Amino acid sequence: MVIIMKAHASKTSVDAVTAHVKELGFTPHVIAGVERTVIAVVGDERPVGTDTFAVLDEVERVVPILHPFKLASRDFHEKDGVITLANGVKLGGGGLTIMAGPCAVESEDQLRETAEGVAAAGCRVLRGGAFKPRTSPYSFQGLGEDGLQMLRRVADRLGMAVVTEVVAPEDVAIVAKYADMLQIGSRNMANFALLRAAGIAKKPVLLKRGLGSTVNELVQAAEYVLSQGNLEVALCERGIRTFEQSTRFTLDLGSIPVLKKLTWLPLVVDPSHAAGERDLVPSLALAGAAAGADGLLIEVHRDPRVALSDGQQSLEPRAFAELMGRLRRVAGAMDRAVA
Repeated sequence: MVIIMKAHASKTSVDAVTAHVKELGFTPHVIAGVERTVIAVVGDERPVGTDTFAVLDEVERVVPILHPFKLASRDFHEKDGVITLANGVKLGGGGLTIMAGPCAVESEDQLRETAEGVAAAGCRVLRGGAFKPRTSPYSFQGLGEDGLQMLRRVADRLGMAVVTEVVAPEDVAIVAKYADMLQIGSRNMANFALLRAAGIAKKPVLLKRGLGSTVNELVQAAEYVLSQGNLEVALCERGIRTFEQSTRFTLDLGSIPVLKKLTWLPLVVDPSHAAGERDLVPSLALAGAAAGADGLLIEVHRDPRVALSDGQQSLEPRAFAELMGRLRRVAGAMDRAVA
């Protein structure tokens, strides 16, 4: 349930309500707005009715949340969420944030040249994998902490934020040391230990939809992160497995308006993994922007022909720059700006 305090309720009253929530064995999550404070009550609410909290000082009303996800629901947070990264870039809030870079960090030269290309086109968030969960155990698995250090050095030089994947709970601390946003990949969407660890780290999280997961399952996975007190979570639609084989995955653009209705979390589209072929990436990126995504996650490599990971779906810097121009026109038609 959600406890909505009266306008300009005193800190004393808010503290008293949260203390009572804890006394009853629940976990309170507080969002302080300009006028009102909202307190989400997380736990098994069945033994407790709304009247338990409605009678407390300066409580305006108590609203039951019927969704299985409490904190991700718009019943808890009505307005769209905004995540501000370390370099000031905002994800959510009406703009279109572009995150671009190589699938995997292979060397500092490769990363620097690619990052310079995407930065010149106007991208301010550098993506790149230092830890790579691959389908085959014989494929390139990433450079680990060396790759993280390269990402940080190159991004700092260009004034960019870093988003990179974390694949295991024990790696969260080291990845959080270098990254501005922790990416949890589709193969780990249901890795609940990893989701909790990412929540505890209190770093912004980009959570990808699983290969065969429903929208509801994606949002409930996000709830694991949110339940640890980390409310800076963005969801990523990257395509799901269907019987269609003409693309690597089927990009579910219908999930964007559905998620916008269900949740307040920012939404990102990954056209690269859905397409599987670089020629298809621009069309899917433009479609994602038109569908209302808050951001795009795009793979770019200085020379895709020699890429150690996902070269077939990676754009060259020149093609990425052309796409950025087209994205600006699409976003402008919707009164949005590309960041």
